[in-house]
Amino acid sequence: MLDIKLIRENADFVKTKLALRNEDTAKIDEILSLDVNRLEILHKVEALKETRNKVSAEIAKMKKEKVDAEDKIAEMKKVGDDIKAYDDELRGIESKIESILYHIPALPADGVPEGKDASQNVEIKIWGEKKNFSFEVKDHVQLGKHLDILDFERGTKISGSGFPLYKGKGATLERALINFFLDTHTNQNGYNEVMTPVLVSRASMEAAEKVPKFEEDMYHMQADDLFAIPTAEVPILNIHRDEIIKQDELPIKYCGFTNCFRREAGSYGKDTKGFLRVHQFNKVELFNFCTPETSYDELEKMLGHACGLLEALGVHYRVIELCTGDMGFSASKCYDIEVWSYAEDKWLEASSVSNCTDFQSRRAQIRYKKVLENGKTKTELVHMLNGSGLATSRLMVALLEANQNADGSINIPQCLKSYTKFDIIE
Repeated sequence: MLDIKLIRENADFVKTKLALRNEDTAKIDEILSLDVNRLEILHKVEALKETRNKVSAEIAKMKKEKVDAEDKIAEMKKVGDDIKAYDDELRGIESKIESILYHIPALPADGVPEGKDASQNVEIKIWGEKKNFSFEVKDHVQLGKHLDILDFERGTKISGSGFPLYKGKGATLERALINFFLDTHTNQNGYNEVMTPVLVSRASMEAAEKVPKFEEDMYHMQADDLFAIPTAEVPILNIHRDEIIKQDELPIKYCGFTNCFRREAGSYGKDTKGFLRVHQFNKVELFNFCTPETSYDELEKMLGHACGLLEALGVHYRVIELCTGDMGFSASKCYDIEVWSYAEDKWLEASSVSNCTDFQSRRAQIRYKKVLENGKTKTELVHMLNGSGLATSRLMVALLEANQNADGSINIPQCLKSYTKFDIIE
């Protein structure tokens, strides 16, 4: 969440940045008004407490001197009641401020392309060439059915639409992708692998800025107030919630595979075929806790790690930098990596890599001891980055379609053969 001190001291700057994200800046005026009211009440409470302390000393002296203090005691009871009433009012105001802050996104970093929507995102890189097929390409659903490696109909029977079923060599290929990603990140890219819970508490979801803003998109187990994770970003972020990290331990880089679950409320009817939009999918998440001075360099490294996987797979992809009006809620700067679908004839998102700076760490209270030039230390918020490295569902679309043969068989990329133990699916 945003720093209330930043809003208090630089309201116009905050409004300008939020306007770039198509946000209603009236929320800032509401916060400022509530904050003024909060400070006024605090002053009143401090004055009453000062009076209470002074009179309490007088009462003690009167009692010691055997002087009747009933009037002053009654007066202090009224003061105590007033303090309690003000404290209750204060909690209500602070709750309102917090509720508004929960729904205000991160401020875009300087240099992020300005734009209203996805049409104004900027393509910054394209890798590989489109293949020219001498036959009519099949889409991933047709290929999966022909080879009996994907069964969307039975997945729907088991759980409902959007819950895919992998079979035979399809399941092996999915597992191969996940293991290839994890091995690359741990052996080459310097990440520490974790295996996290996929059900998390409300506190964990709040720390990751997923609720209350996006609660309708989450699968929620009401009896236990637990949420199925929309991404491993949530549990990995919470590994260090409410902790102070030593500066020499940073950056801390984790990768982890999980199933991910999203209700996708409001998206019904949009690209629902096969893997194009699912409620359960597999993803290897990348996460980085680092110092503010290094976070944008770490962002470029993380982007390179995700792109490197696609290059090893030989998948035609592009990188776009999201404009201010299309960035995710928690991001100050964000890249999307998109892979080409030959059957759909369009780009599909396979990864999103974001620098959330201190937006999430403020709510999660993840800090570090910064060492100053004089040798002293100062506690500051860490910067946090996350990215998909990679999600498999839409990548599987591109991978199957790009490696198909005229007879409907699928060639396995060289980097996966040691994992699948076969060269072709036929």
